[in-house]
Amino acid sequence: MEEDQSKSRTKDIRDESLDPITEKKQAAMLERLSNLHQSRLQESISRKTDNSSPLESTKSFLDRFSEAKRSIQDELDRCRLVSDPESKGRLKSDLEQLSMSIAELEKLVSENSYFLPSYEIRSSLTSISELKERLENANSMLLPKKKFAFKNKAAKKDQNNATSTAETGASDSVSVDIKAPETILPEKLNIQIRDSPGFRNRVDAVLVKHFKSSGKGDFTLSDLKSCEVRLTGRLRAVFIHRLKSCRVFVGPVLGSILIEEVEDCLFMLASHQIRIHHARNTDFYLRVRSRPIVEDSSSVRFAPYHLSYEGLDKDLQDSGLDGDTGNWGNVDDFRWLRAVQSPNWSILPEDERVSIVKISSAETCSEDS
Repeated sequence: MEEDQSKSRTKDIRDESLDPITEKKQAAMLERLSNLHQSRLQESISRKTDNSSPLESTKSFLDRFSEAKRSIQDELDRCRLVSDPESKGRLKSDLEQLSMSIAELEKLVSENSYFLPSYEIRSSLTSISELKERLENANSMLLPKKKFAFKNKAAKKDQNNATSTAETGASDSVSVDIKAPETILPEKLNIQIRDSPGFRNRVDAVLVKHFKSSGKGDFTLSDLKSCEVRLTGRLRAVFIHRLKSCRVFVGPVLGSILIEEVEDCLFMLASHQIRIHHARNTDFYLRVRSRPIVEDSSSVRFAPYHLSYEGLDKDLQDSGLDGDTGNWGNVDDFRWLRAVQSPNWSILPEDERVSIVKISSAETCSEDS
């Protein structure tokens, strides 16, 4: 039928053409168009009948995913059974290659998530998380890191000066960590504790501080366990390191908040920038100008800022944080491909959120520095 229509159009054009040269050119042009049309038609038919691509269907994707997953698992099992010296010498490079293979598997899910059912995406991401955990365990078992230990001489010297350091406001020293090892989470990062004023090495305490300045001070929270922290007024920056089972309520921060190694905590924070490293099982109630950033974290949840104290509205306005941008829920996980939802964070369900928390700055605790 299409050929008849093409011939009819050709005849009509020829009937209208009086110049033989023009008629000849038109005929050649129509022939080229006809050939192009036939070529495109054949290409379309070929695409419909071609099932050779391994990613055209969910089944073919799952087959490829399962094969890659099985290969990684087998290689992990092989690494665990290595006994000869030559193979042991290659363990580091083998485990690094496995890490790259898992990354490729993540990329595979990301590139094909547009046609995969949501259940298959979740299942694939769960499998990848399990592979990462197995790889991490293999690294810990097969390539253990040397444990860091303080020299006895330095430890004794710092222990003698620990009390005076905390009371006189001198900078943090090694002795602070040695005095209260029970408050420190398992070490994952080489954290440099700043010598700014702050609360450090406390257990089961309510720590309150009000800032009367115009947002010029930095403040540090470090090595706290089962504490409640209330910081009111305006600050310039807050640094939070190694907290466990704590509740932290902070007024507006003009600059940034850095959080490293926290577990089973609740935070209410307002800042222009918030960055979170190594957090686990922790809820964050935020008001933030830029997108919050998480790295190497798991089971962290986010909700809007729910804090209240006398003068908070003015503090937020003076800090440029009086309007909620909604960025509390626009989280960037720097360890996850952005094409699909990261499994490491989620929005805190409304029925599980705490109500507005009202705090007072009537009492002020002494700082550690």
